[in-house]
Amino acid sequence: MGSQKMILSVRDLNIKFNLRGRKLHAIRDVSLDVYEGESLAIVGESGSGKSVFTKAFMGLLDANGYVESGRIVYRGTDMAGFTEKEWLKIRGKEIAMVLQDPMTSLNPLKTIGAQIGEAVRMHQGLKGDALKSAVVEILKNVGITEPERRAKQYPHEFSGGMRQRVVIAIAVACRPRILICDEPTTALDVTIQAQILKLLRDLKQKFDLTTIYITHDLGVVANVADRIAVMYAGDIVEIGKSEEVFYDPKHPYTWALLSSLPQLGKKGEDLYSIKGTPPNLFYEVKGDAFAARNPQALKIDFEERPPYFDVTETHKARTWLLDPRAPKVEPPEHIRELRKLGGKYNAGK
Repeated sequence: MGSQKMILSVRDLNIKFNLRGRKLHAIRDVSLDVYEGESLAIVGESGSGKSVFTKAFMGLLDANGYVESGRIVYRGTDMAGFTEKEWLKIRGKEIAMVLQDPMTSLNPLKTIGAQIGEAVRMHQGLKGDALKSAVVEILKNVGITEPERRAKQYPHEFSGGMRQRVVIAIAVACRPRILICDEPTTALDVTIQAQILKLLRDLKQKFDLTTIYITHDLGVVANVADRIAVMYAGDIVEIGKSEEVFYDPKHPYTWALLSSLPQLGKKGEDLYSIKGTPPNLFYEVKGDAFAARNPQALKIDFEERPPYFDVTETHKARTWLLDPRAPKVEPPEHIRELRKLGGKYNAGK
């Protein structure tokens, strides 16, 4: 990524939550660079820390959550210790988020036009006819036909896919530099999913956005993301270009995630599922957090946290299997099949 400019840099970030007098260590010493104009996907099971991690980029942690240590540097400014007043300059205007459930993101008592108008007025200061025409233009941008009529309608008059378009419209209305999409297609059927992903790709080009996708489904992001970061138990365990993580994964957790893609299932056979449960983050995690669920775990996995090992200049993974002293462990059959497919496997199109 040498020639690309960095827009966001997270360094040694630790996020904790106070819960009933106990401390939950949700994000464990995570570092990540995001480059201007790229599309990055953060992938992992529910509870892996994806949403908490990205909410920290907008100062949206729950009241009982806090950044214990580390830096979140956006265009040269460390936001880790921002006050709410400082966050208001960033949230929406510089970094915006599309949430997974449009029904909870939209106010059922206000028209669609009024809700988009609010965002435009707040961030662009438009009023009257200029505001109305901006709202219509934004609805057109997200592919909503008859925008003048639609602007006067309420959320319940829109289908799920259309509501998601409206939520995206509100997010891009402020012309942010970074757009975070938190499971933007979860509640939608496959055809609409593809349309929403295409819309996000088009908007990225049109408004020169940097996009961060959060998802539990590697298949969805295979062809929208330039890079993929795999998260497990509050840590990034593997990161690389999309094709590197997809066709040459190195961490056993990435193997497990890819093996559970429905597209790789065989007729008449049970779908692969990852055995066991993630570690309890109320307690200190010893060794590799995935060790207890990893059938190929080495003895050292239970004792010492692995460092990152470089696979290529752009691809690294936190697994002892990459240590030159480790025994050679073959990835599961599904992963070997994916490798054979190379660039021919297209998960989301």
